Amino acid sequence: MTSLAVLLLAAVGNAVTQWVILPKLAAAHPAGYFFRGWLWVDHETSSYGWMPLAGALLAWEFYVWRKVRRAKPVAKVRGWASRKILTFVLAAGFAPILPWWIPAGQPSEKTMAVIARYPGLPCAISWGAILIVATVLCCKAETRNLLLGRGKTLSLISLGALTMFVALTLAGWALT
Repeated sequence: MTSLAVLLLAAVGNAVTQWVILPKLAAAHPAGYFFRGWLWVDHETSSYGWMPLAGALLAWEFYVWRKVRRAKPVAKVRGWASRKILTFVLAAGFAPILPWWIPAGQPSEKTMAVIARYPGLPCAISWGAILIVATVLCCKAETRNLLLGRGKTLSLISLGALTMFVALTLAGWALT
């Protein structure tokens, strides 16, 4: 639980920095690439960071959870629903990359009008789907322990994220 709190602290600190501090510093130091690069990475991660998470959850389900299911019978509905949600979200995320001449079921004009009116909607739906799948997987103690580990790996990830945020903050502070 402490590791998740540290990871949340790093994410919230980085988000506040992205919204409040980085735009001002990127505008004040146009010749420097540090603040503009940090802002760009934060923006792209918040827009497309759900794709590697969805892929990682699908890979985890395929390689880890499938072996556990073979060892003992468990209900397959939860795994089936999470796989379908993640596959749908990944397909919807890659659909705009396809050229217009590939008949892959292009979105209707009404859908495109909604996306043009609310440009953050596809990203919010995708992050929401990842949140739903992660919540469903973490409801049961067995899948939560398999997904997050016993604490060592999550602790290393959360401390690494916090260390990276503090290091970037200190390096930016030194540059101003």
